[in-house]
Amino acid sequence: MIRTSQHSPKTRPASLPREWTLAAGLLVCVAVWGGCAGYQVGNWSLYPADIRTVYVPIFQSSSYRRNLAEWLTEAVVKEIELKTPYKVVGTPSADSILSGRLVGEDLELLIENQFDDPRELELGMVVEVQWVDRRSNQLSQGTVPLPAELVFVKGTGLLVPEVGQSVATAEQAAITNIAQRIVGMMESPW
Repeated sequence: MIRTSQHSPKTRPASLPREWTLAAGLLVCVAVWGGCAGYQVGNWSLYPADIRTVYVPIFQSSSYRRNLAEWLTEAVVKEIELKTPYKVVGTPSADSILSGRLVGEDLELLIENQFDDPRELELGMVVEVQWVDRRSNQLSQGTVPLPAELVFVKGTGLLVPEVGQSVATAEQAAITNIAQRIVGMMESPW
């Protein structure tokens, strides 16, 4: 005995037209992506958008050690070019000016042996930094306006003579640390 379906071709349940299915899918996509419309992606979203160029004059130094200010300036310029959307230019007519001065350095003994020989030292440097928007003489980051005041940044480098480190390697570590902190301070507040 052969059974036949009780539904005839004319009375089959109606399915949604293909256009309705596509429209519903499109509506879901718009709702999902529309909720993320205010978010920004990439490193440029971390920094003020109205600044495009930065002028970094050679940092000043009150240290007796030679070339520290030049090394610090070079490290800051490289860090800005590497981690920010800003372009470092060689003219003071840039959108902003980042200047600084090395105001202090010290060498602190951390560990010594029984004969009072140093085993581990910490070299610290303090730099005063000023980042100014040339157009308003104030750098406004997000909703919090930052006045054009000096900010002090400290960086340290470890010196372990027994493993072949010298004062120059500790200075380079401290300079790299300071450059990373300065560029980190250029980010907009959350």
